[in-house]
Amino acid sequence: QLQLVESGGGLVQPGGSLRLACSPKGFTLDYYTIGWFRQVSGKEREEVSCISSSGGHTNYADSVKGRFTISRDDAKNTVYLQMNSLKPEDTAVYYCAGKRIVPGRSDDCYVMDYWGKGTLVTVSP
Repeated sequence: QLQLVESGGGLVQPGGSLRLACSPKGFTLDYYTIGWFRQVSGKEREEVSCISSSGGHTNYADSVKGRFTISRDDAKNTVYLQMNSLKPEDTAVYYCAGKRIVPGRSDDCYVMDYWGKGTLVTVSP
């Protein structure tokens, strides 16, 4: 089964920036839709951003539009989430998730197959 590993989380002050990275273990991310999700303890996991398998299409939650950017780097086999202008309400565990695109499957992040263990982002003064 595909294993995904997130990195780049940490403590940052409001208005600061972090860049998260999602990397596979022993697999290529070609033909995979990749999404970033976040979850606060006691609340539902929510989709933050999604990028298509080709990288040609992206979408963002309304709460992060204009502040976060998702991207793919094929040479490094990595998907990034650049987070700028961070707010305390962005504090959460951030998860990377993937879906293998095959005929009959939609290129979106509504149902994902594989999940990382998460990386903690804390935004606090």
